Amino acid sequence: MLTVLRDAWIVTQNANRDVVRGDLVIEDERIVSVGPRYNGSADREIDCSGDIVMPGMINTHTHIAMSVMKGVVDDLLFPDFLDKTFKIDSDRTDEDLTVGTQLGCMEMMLGGTTTFMDLYYSEDVIARATQQAGIRGVLCWCVLDQECTTQKGNPLNNCKNFHSKFKNERKIVPAVGLQGVYVCSEDTCLGAKEFSDEVQAPLNFHLSETRGEVNDHKRKTGKRPAEWLYDIGALTPRGVSAHSAWLTMREVRMMREVGMSISTCPASNMKLATGGVAPIPELMQNGVNVSIGTDGSTTNNTLDMFAEMRLLGLLQKSSRWDATVTPAQQLLDFATVNGAKAIGMQDSLGSLEPGKYADIAVLDGKAPNLRPLLPENIISNIVYSGSSFNVKHVFCQGDMVVRDREITTLDTEKVLASSEDMWRSLCLR
Repeated sequence: MLTVLRDAWIVTQNANRDVVRGDLVIEDERIVSVGPRYNGSADREIDCSGDIVMPGMINTHTHIAMSVMKGVVDDLLFPDFLDKTFKIDSDRTDEDLTVGTQLGCMEMMLGGTTTFMDLYYSEDVIARATQQAGIRGVLCWCVLDQECTTQKGNPLNNCKNFHSKFKNERKIVPAVGLQGVYVCSEDTCLGAKEFSDEVQAPLNFHLSETRGEVNDHKRKTGKRPAEWLYDIGALTPRGVSAHSAWLTMREVRMMREVGMSISTCPASNMKLATGGVAPIPELMQNGVNVSIGTDGSTTNNTLDMFAEMRLLGLLQKSSRWDATVTPAQQLLDFATVNGAKAIGMQDSLGSLEPGKYADIAVLDGKAPNLRPLLPENIISNIVYSGSSFNVKHVFCQGDMVVRDREITTLDTEKVLASSEDMWRSLCLR
């Protein structure tokens, strides 16, 4: 299958961050040409005259199956939020997990996100629903101490079984998760890290999300969470720590030393009023790979990476009293090339280059909020003016999953109708 996207502004995100006007050619799963006019025959041609073609974005921390839980735990103090969320979360079924995943995939697809990193249990159910949707899931089975979980059996063994069953599935990357130091003993953390090392899988975990988490762990162990994980040998280059809002410079340097990534989740931290602003400039200065996560739909209510990019930039500028920090190009990097590096797929994703997977979002170049549109302002327009509603077409690994804002892979009306039933079954008990 040969597809040609004609006459677009192509935001390559290559090493030079080139923006070129021309054609992009896809053969089966991969990009074969970027920029030069293609004069051969094609199975499918799409007129993208004046549109923006950019890499599909990568959301490096979410809990996608919670998409059916929107609006049930809003405007609560953090302890009350946790109590209510855990109560609902402990009583879920495969049916509502499936609908939640499909609903979340629909939202992300329509917003130009082609890959997401998930942290949850029942990732086997989530994997099947993600495959039906047609985007890529890096699915991290949540590991925690057995006495702290509602999972049946041992969480680490569950994770291992999930990985074994799904390691060869297309667009599914089975991976490892850790809930957080507050429910994970040293043995649990090391067991998860050792399995991640063994199978070379990403390891996603919550870290230093709140001041209470940090202070409680310091009282318990004498060390801050990142210090403790470093000292026990649980940090890894495959690690992606979510939130990471309450870090010291010593912890930042530890992260740099092991070569790990963070997934900053500004909307979630602001909505829950947990305080702290992730030290993004210091992380970047020290060579820590920074990516962006939306978190789940109870703590953010949206999986929109355009909104998250913009909010992250504004929060950093405002909190630092410095309009020069996190410039537009850096924010777009966080959502694309850095996200690819975080999940260990920088050779296949994150930029539009020959040989890489065709993970692509096409934005409507005629949308007023993106005009005037010139090479000189195109990156700023995407980051500061762009919206998920600008997305016209989406490809994931060569498959066209959105065409003219219509999802091609799911019965969207059925999913939408089912979502209300699932909400009532979960949240009105």
